[in-house]
Parts: sequence; C-alpha cells; structure tokens
Amino acid sequence: MRVGIHTGRVHCGVLGLRKWQFDVWSNDVTLANHMESGGIPGRVHITKETLKCLGNDYVVEPGNGGDRNSYLKDHNIDTYLIVAPSYRGGSTPYQNHSMNGNISKEMRVMGHGSQHGKHSSKLGFSEPPEREKNPEDEVNEYLMRAIDARSIDRLRTEHCRTLLLHFRDPVKEAKYVLEKDRMLTLYFFCSTFCFTTIFLVQIAVLRGNDTAFLCSVPIMFLLVLIPIIVYMENVSLDNVHLKMFAVSKLIHKNRNIAQIFSFIMAVCIYGLVMLHSMSLPYEIQCLNSTIVDTNCTNFSSLSNENKDCKPYFLIDYLLLLVLISMIACAVYQVLISLFKTIILLGGMAGFIAAYMTYTKEVHAIQRIFCLPKQSETTLTQQYVNIVMLVGFVIALILHGQQTEATYRLDFVWKLQATEEKEDMEHLEAYNRKLLANILPVHVAEHFLNSDKNNDELYHEQCDFVCIMFASIPNFSEFYVELEGNNEGVECLRLLNEIIADFDELLSEDQFKYIEKIKSTGATYMAASGLTQNTCDMQGYRHVTAMADYALRIQEQLAEVNEHSFNHFRIRIGINVGPVVAGVIGARKPQYDIWGNAVNVASRMDSTGVLDKIQVTKEMYQILSSRGYPLSCRGTIQVKGKGTMETYFLEGRCKKSTQPETNITVNPLASINSDNSKSFSPHQATVLDTISEKV
Repeated sequence: MRVGIHTGRVHCGVLGLRKWQFDVWSNDVTLANHMESGGIPGRVHITKETLKCLGNDYVVEPGNGGDRNSYLKDHNIDTYLIVAPSYRGGSTPYQNHSMNGNISKEMRVMGHGSQHGKHSSKLGFSEPPEREKNPEDEVNEYLMRAIDARSIDRLRTEHCRTLLLHFRDPVKEAKYVLEKDRMLTLYFFCSTFCFTTIFLVQIAVLRGNDTAFLCSVPIMFLLVLIPIIVYMENVSLDNVHLKMFAVSKLIHKNRNIAQIFSFIMAVCIYGLVMLHSMSLPYEIQCLNSTIVDTNCTNFSSLSNENKDCKPYFLIDYLLLLVLISMIACAVYQVLISLFKTIILLGGMAGFIAAYMTYTKEVHAIQRIFCLPKQSETTLTQQYVNIVMLVGFVIALILHGQQTEATYRLDFVWKLQATEEKEDMEHLEAYNRKLLANILPVHVAEHFLNSDKNNDELYHEQCDFVCIMFASIPNFSEFYVELEGNNEGVECLRLLNEIIADFDELLSEDQFKYIEKIKSTGATYMAASGLTQNTCDMQGYRHVTAMADYALRIQEQLAEVNEHSFNHFRIRIGINVGPVVAGVIGARKPQYDIWGNAVNVASRMDSTGVLDKIQVTKEMYQILSSRGYPLSCRGTIQVKGKGTMETYFLEGRCKKSTQPETNITVNPLASINSDNSKSFSPHQATVLDTISEKV
C-alpha cells in the first residue's frame, strides 16, 4: 500500500442532490493525491508541511517524489519518507488521546466509540473507569431524574394560572377545549342516578306541596331531556333524530358546550331539592299547633301522621338532599373549578338561609311555649348541620381544584407525548430520506429491516448492469483559489450546480432504471439494472435509458456553459456486464459496485474523446439493433485490457418505419478473437448470436 500525506487547507462538504458523500477539495487535496501516486509501496510519503507539524517525532529520509511523479517535479515539492519504526515519542499521542476524549460524547450518541471512550472526561482527560451499570438501573435512574425535573407543582405553575387554572398559552387552552372527554356520558349517568334518588326520597318521605310540584315539572323535564341528548352520541344513527344527534356530537366535541349542559344539570338538581323549602312554613305552623297541644312534652310519642311536625324533621332531610345534589355537581369533572365553586357556594348559602329562617321560627315558638326547657338545646346542636355542610363544601371545592389541575396536566403530558411522537416520526422520515440519499432504496430497506446485531457484509451479484462514467477533464483548469472567488468556493458552487442538474434528470420517469453511484471530483458515476425491477433482460430498457441519459447530460452541460459563459467539455464512457454491488465501511458506509465491467467502463471514459460518448462492442450490439446511430472508433489500447474495439454514440434512437424484426441480440455472446478476421464498421448486421423472441 502506498500512503501519501500532505497538510494544508481544504473545502469540505457535499455536492449534488443524490448520494451525498462528504468530500474535500482544494489544491492541497490534489497535492495529497499526487503524493500517494508518487509514493513507494509499503512506505509513508509526506510533504515538507506535514514534516513541520510532526516535529522531531519521526525519523525521515528524502522521498524524491519528483522522480516518480511529474506534478511533484513541476511544482518543486520536497517530499520525505518516514523510516519505520522510528517513533521517538512526543506530544502527538497525547493530543490524539485528548481529541478522542472530546469526540467520545458524539460517538456515544451515534452508537460508536470504544470502551475507553465511554470513560473519557468531557475535557478529554482520562478518569478512573466507573463500575458498569445495569441497563435497567440506568433506565430507572434516568426516569427518576425526569420525574423530579417535571414535578406536578412546577408544571402546574408553568402551564396553568393560579386560581382559574386556565392555561397561560391561549393556543393550548383552545386545544384543551376541543379535547373530547371520554367520561362525559358517565358524568351524566351519575347525576341522573342522584336525581332519581332525590326524586324517590321526596315522594316517599316528604309531604307533597302543589306549588313545589308545579315548579318542579319543567326542572324534571330538563333533567330527563339533557341526559337523553348526551346519550344519543352512543346510539346508532339510523334510530336517532338527526338534530338531536348533531347536538349530542357537539356536546362531546366541545368542552365549553359540555360545561354549559353540566352547569344546567347541577343547578336543576339543586333547584329541585330547594323547592321543598316551600314546605317549611307549613311545618312551622304544624309544629306550633303540636307544641300547644302537647304543652312541650313527649315529642317522641307523636303519631306517624304528625311526624313532619317534629322539630328539624324537614330541614334534616333537606340537608341530606342538598348534600346529594352537591355530589351530583362534583361528579362533573368536565366542569371547571370556578363553576363548581359557584354552584357549591350558592347551594350552601341557600340552605343556610332556609336553615337560619327555620331555626329562628322554632326558637321563637320554644321561647313562648317551652321556656323552661330552653336550656336543653346547646349551641352545638343548633349549628352542627351548618358546620357539616361547610366542611363538605370545602372538601368538594378542593377536590374540584385538584381534579381539574390533574386533568389539565394529563392533557399537557398527552400533548407533549403527541408532539414528541410527531417529532420522532418526522425525524424517522427525515432519517429514512437521508439514508435513501446515501444508499439506494433497496439497500436502505435491507439495513432497516434486518437484525440490528447482524454485522454480515451486504453484497449482491448483478448479472447485467450498464455502467457509465462521465468526467469534465478541463474543470481542473477552471478551478483556481483566488481571493476574488472566495478561495475556490465559487468554482465548487458551479460544480455543485452541474452535478445537481445531472441528479435532477434522474427524477424523470424514463430514467427510473438508473441509480447514481457517486461523484468524485468532476467525475460522475451511474449504473442501471442493479435490481430485478430495473434490469430488463427482454427489451434492455435499462441500457437504452443509460444511453439516453448520457445524451441528456451532454445537453445539460451545454446549457450550463451557455448561462455561465464557460467552455466545459464532457467525456463519457459506457459499458455493460456483470458486477458485484455492496456496502463498504463501518463508518460512513458507501454503496459501490465492482467488477471487470466497471473497470472497462472507467477505461471508456479515461481513453475517450471530449464531447463524445465511447461505448464497448457489447453496448454497440444492443444499441445498434434498436436504432441508435453509432460510429466505429476502431481499436484502441486500454490499460490492463489490451486492445479493444470501441464505438461512439452519435445521437438518439431513430424510429424505424419498417416492421420490427423478431430477433434480439445476446450482447454477452463470445466475441471471435481470431486476429485473422477483421471487423468492418459497415457490417452492422453481422451478429454473433441471434435468438428468436418467444
């Protein structure tokens, strides 16, 4: 192996639209190339600039590169050969170690790096290796840190307002309003159960009141109608009135509308309970007459018919029903805590007003008729109901605040999870697209669908591939590094436009058989027929597509010359034959093809003529039978192949007006190597082998 090293300035990046490959360009890169070609097998060939960077770490001897390479001789490059082994120590290993430490983090993120790199410090200094952790412990530790970083209190302060609990972000609040509550039907079912319980208690226990009954009719109608409308969403559309179904869907889709209906349900249930406070004057009147008749003695011996006249009988039942109505309000988790607080405080105020009025009247009666027994009633007995109700309301308000905050934080987590999932999907799609821009699609799918631990080398045998090499030899004359062209960047920008134009042609449907392999400097390589879907062994459409593509890039370069006022000239070589395709390299994997057919195609380019497309005899046999105009160049000397007969492709296929003959050429037929027989360019109809089409 020859090794050539030079130290200097380079431009680095990628060119074109397809098959991106990181590359470097500059005059220093060209010099490094010639250092390799002018080197000696088994030796390291370096320039004077590289020797200055190495200092005295290595023993060197004169390289005399000018004797073996004309470029080095013409530019008076002083070269040296490293004497091996001659390393005498110095700062280089330490610097490399430090650099490895700096890069180790990025390599670990990408899944690479040695075991030593895992324990390198951020600054690049070596640290004592720590005990390896179990992967499960590492995951648990990471999750604990994530949980601590996203505590509920911090998230609540960050996203929600203090009292109303609305999101600080209006966009997030709008999304939350449109979030469907899957438990909405259950809320209305629970409130319906509470309403049914209240209604049965009122019928079975409490005394009837005509005024209360008349007022309760529209309330009960609403309490029955609203749940039915909400339940419609779960019923088949064929059996439902369309307007009611539309209203039901609207309730389920919009939280604000659902809150309005929930608020109406909670208020109606409470109103149904408080309607029976209209019976309190009748109870007070009955209690008054009962006390007079019994002379304040033996209340417990009242008959069942007069049980409503017992002190606090109706008000106690009213308290229990108020508590049930508050529970019916609390089950609506869709209600914001502000609405719940208004309903609960209003209910509590209404009951306290009724209770205080009733208590005042009862105490007035007792003071008049039962003065000696007044001392038996304590302050605790008088206000225990109010204390219990106040505690119950406070608990429900705190519960409403906590549940709404939990619901909103769950929505935030769900939103974050959705956004992260979308980001992951976008990143995956981007990575797939990026991978498809580095490797062919079928090769990328192979690696994506294969076992992640499978380190087997990917390769495939392709029996009939058409290979093209296209180069712009005079681009090296155009490339100069001057201050006016940004040290050569503008030259590379024009080269990028040329290669991008070539790549853009491949997106056309007629060139779907062609796959770009790579572009190296001003040389463009492509191949067709690499897969079963793109290899047409009947009509050889992948071969004709490559011929048409070669003609198109000639026209494209002429258009670039016209617009850029340049005179670039292209040289193209095409061959066909079997190749081996595969991916090489553990890092920066590169798809490439190898084989004798590839070498011959490269020679067709390097031995070609400017502005001409040189093809082999196998290509000639296929293209000429399909109407492409070709001319025989004759026999040329090809390095490593001896003499070869080649042809020039002169233009596009000429459609024949005669009926198509029912024969096809076998382009891989053995070519007669008898030197006594010479081939005439006019014998275009002479075929080695013919086969009848089926």
